[in-house]
Amino acid sequence: MNESYNPWNEPNRNTIYMNESFQYETLSNYTAKTFLWMFAGLLATFGVSLLFYTSGLGLYLFQSSFMFIGLALIEIVLVVSLAARIHKMSVASARAMFFLYAIVNGIVFSAYLWLYEMGDVLMAFAAASLYFGVMAAYGYLTKRDLTSWRTPLTIGLIVMLIVSVLGMFFLSATGVLFSVMGVILFACYTAYDTQKIKAAYFAYAGNPEMAQKASIYAALQLYLDFINLFLYLLRIFARNRD
Repeated sequence: MNESYNPWNEPNRNTIYMNESFQYETLSNYTAKTFLWMFAGLLATFGVSLLFYTSGLGLYLFQSSFMFIGLALIEIVLVVSLAARIHKMSVASARAMFFLYAIVNGIVFSAYLWLYEMGDVLMAFAAASLYFGVMAAYGYLTKRDLTSWRTPLTIGLIVMLIVSVLGMFFLSATGVLFSVMGVILFACYTAYDTQKIKAAYFAYAGNPEMAQKASIYAALQLYLDFINLFLYLLRIFARNRD
């Protein structure tokens, strides 16, 4: 039996698709490739952000609030579309949408280079890399089943979103504690999403196309985990300097 990949649900760990004529890659190679896609997305984002920052295009674009809102809406549409249609689109289309999102996000990120000091940006990037690496290693190596984390992580994410919206109207609704909670939340998401790569590998072992698309979506999830870690840490370092 075969089933479409649903990125919002956990792959069934006990369902292994086997095809004797298909010699699929090892788990370590599959995981490594997923992280390589994630790193490639990050390189695209930071490369574009530096280009727009050094050329001054970013400052020009963000003189209009409509441009910033428009880019944010494009990002939301890309993520939702990729999540909803990944089981229908081709592998090439999924990769194209992933990198398009990374590029658009790079344009948005160029604004942060104007808002924060470069020292804070570099410190946040280094700290995010450390936390991400530690939690990704934990998610891959631990024998503990992290699927039980799904509900509390989802609740935590919803709460963070609500507080973020409230913070737009009440500045006291957000602060260092809020940023620390964000770091903890997405550090845990990193371990959780890393372990999901292993589940997807076994679930779609006999379906190479679906396995590749699952890898791309996993790369997007890890990409978002790193980006959110970076942003919350950047806020912490910037606040400590004030």
